[in-house]
Amino acid sequence: MDNSSITNLSGAPSDALVEIQREGEVLSFTLNNPGRGNEVTGTMFDAMLAELRAEAARPRARVLRIRARGRVFCTGRERAARDADSIRAEAARLIEFKRIVRTCPLIGVAEMQGDAFGFGMGLAIVCDFALVSEQASLCFPEMQHGLAPAAIMAYLGEYALPRFAFPLVLFGEPFTPQRALEIGLISQVCSPATLATEADALVARILRLDAGAARRCKEFFLATQSHTFAENCQLALDALTQGSLEMLSRKK
Repeated sequence: MDNSSITNLSGAPSDALVEIQREGEVLSFTLNNPGRGNEVTGTMFDAMLAELRAEAARPRARVLRIRARGRVFCTGRERAARDADSIRAEAARLIEFKRIVRTCPLIGVAEMQGDAFGFGMGLAIVCDFALVSEQASLCFPEMQHGLAPAAIMAYLGEYALPRFAFPLVLFGEPFTPQRALEIGLISQVCSPATLATEADALVARILRLDAGAARRCKEFFLATQSHTFAENCQLALDALTQGSLEMLSRKK
């Protein structure tokens, strides 16, 4: 476990491995471990999880923006554990982090300026939007090290058809952002020069939406993926009733 400082930005030290910043209604995580390919360490996980849990207890933000410094976005995560209990705890932490990113009310935007391998690519997928530089290389390399990427496979088939998704994890070969876009793993391919501007525009577009409606939209969208059509129809009835009442109250 590293002991580098991790702080909320407002004059954060330059050696913070993840910079956590709130700017208006945007919560940003900026990976700052370029010397190790922006590998996410245990301390970085803990800091980001703490911020997301604080957000759940006292909602203030509407957008979660994840980006990175240096040439790559994220080439994986730290594997410091060496016994069964600690390995399980380490895996549970990364799974919990991705679960919260995916299911929290915040609209997640991943801004990928460079390569994304393993956990890095998996993290981008669970964000609601993933914008990727056309020069990036993407990969699920775990099988090349004799490890089936179970954490990624837990949800990969919900984003891409199995015929496309399974070969990516089975062979672990690099693929292009354009290929990822074609099969549904990312949202947009950008030139390196326009990536940040495109992400800024997307965040601004999200913030123009009604805050309550946007939260309910994400919540309902996720809920429908784990229910039957009949259950979804009932959920839709309830959601439309509540949403319409709130819309009417705003017009008064």
